[in-house]
Amino acid sequence: MSTVDRSSSSSAGEVRSLVPARMDRLPWTRFHWSIVIGLGFSWVLDGLEIQIVASAGFQKDLGMSAADVGLAGTVYLVGQIVGALVFGRLSDKLGRRKLFILTLVIYLIASAAAGLSPSMWVLFFFRFFAGMGIGGEYAAINSAIDELIPSHYRGRVDIAINGTYWGGAALGSAANLFFLNPDNFAENIGWRLAFFIGPILGLAIIYLRRHIPESPRWLMTHGREKEAEETVDDIEARVQREGGKIEPVDEKLAITVTATESIPFRTIVRVLFRDYPKRTLVGATMMITQSFLYNAIFFTYALVLQNFYGTDSVSTQYYFFPFAIGNLLGPLLLGHLFDVWGRRRMILLTYGVSGVVLGISAVLFSTGALNATTQTVFWCVSFFFASAGASSAYLTVSEIFPLELRSQAISYFFALGQLAGAGAPLIYGILIGDGTDRGPLTGGYFLGAAIMIVGGVVAFIFGVDAERKSLETITKPLSLVEGRNG
Repeated sequence: MSTVDRSSSSSAGEVRSLVPARMDRLPWTRFHWSIVIGLGFSWVLDGLEIQIVASAGFQKDLGMSAADVGLAGTVYLVGQIVGALVFGRLSDKLGRRKLFILTLVIYLIASAAAGLSPSMWVLFFFRFFAGMGIGGEYAAINSAIDELIPSHYRGRVDIAINGTYWGGAALGSAANLFFLNPDNFAENIGWRLAFFIGPILGLAIIYLRRHIPESPRWLMTHGREKEAEETVDDIEARVQREGGKIEPVDEKLAITVTATESIPFRTIVRVLFRDYPKRTLVGATMMITQSFLYNAIFFTYALVLQNFYGTDSVSTQYYFFPFAIGNLLGPLLLGHLFDVWGRRRMILLTYGVSGVVLGISAVLFSTGALNATTQTVFWCVSFFFASAGASSAYLTVSEIFPLELRSQAISYFFALGQLAGAGAPLIYGILIGDGTDRGPLTGGYFLGAAIMIVGGVVAFIFGVDAERKSLETITKPLSLVEGRNG
């Protein structure tokens, strides 16, 4: 299988290992599909949750005002930020597997409990913890996926998985049409049943996750090299049983690392702002720009359709489906190009094209040349590219920083993006107004277009050519013993 099957100790506390090289040269088999399904389903759950809550079927039953409904969404998003920060650090300290099991359990319990809420405040309480679970998933799972998927497939897999959020959103919209229909369920029952869709689906995912191993890379850098090698042995055996051919690994690809514990915050600050300031700029820019645009359009699309095109609240649900499908297809169809054409080129293309298309739609919108259908078509085209670009933002921040703080880096940039995008719905809601003046919203669309184009340009100039490269080649682990690898 490899010229060196086991890691060896070079000196006290140092381990020479082929674990990364062995993982990266594996062929694609059913084992990797199990990772995609078992770990990637979290984004489906997030999209499902957002869409179910956005329809506010609980509003009348719990006696909530429009502001209260908005607060329910805010509480969930705040929970995501807190969960990402808390569980992101724990994932780097305790391991990926423990956290992607724990965070899913927290989500399942909290989401189901929210469906039983007797009052608004109980709903807020459990929505916060459901958000914490999903936020923790973003940090732990992106790390696990990147560390388990071979380097040749890492880009397309990560981007496709992040894009499945929109499959969940479409599912949530369909569920709302069924469960919130008074002909099917009583008003105080339908919304509660809708809250149980995610937990029921999640139970099956917990079963799949029980069979997903800990990241061998994480084990390797935490003084558990024997477990790391045994885990890779088990993975290779499974790959061979599934028909994959295991190629030998050159011993020169071995790296020497020392065991690390929890990384202190001063080291994290040094890595982000002294060692890799350009990468920090790229990660922050990509996350902020895509978050601002998405929150601006996604949370106000119904207002635009209703105020400017006269659609009713029920009809807007149907316009959402093509919008969601366009967002889903972008990462699925364009993802492989991030591995073939390269990260920087594709980020520039996806961010840039989405901005240009949105700018063209702004011109047509200002002249009154669009109707509800053609406006939705422009959104679909723009976000076909924007969705792939937004997904690549998560890929970028997960692979351009050292392994030992990967989950924390994801959590920091995720939180930054969420905070930056939080004000976008309010800003664009003000720009929409009562629908009598197209000028302010036209300016808002131009702003969103410019922001996306800037995000693509920054990533192209300062980004990293990470395609088809080992994570350890893109960024040296903090535990790497200089001069001892190879």
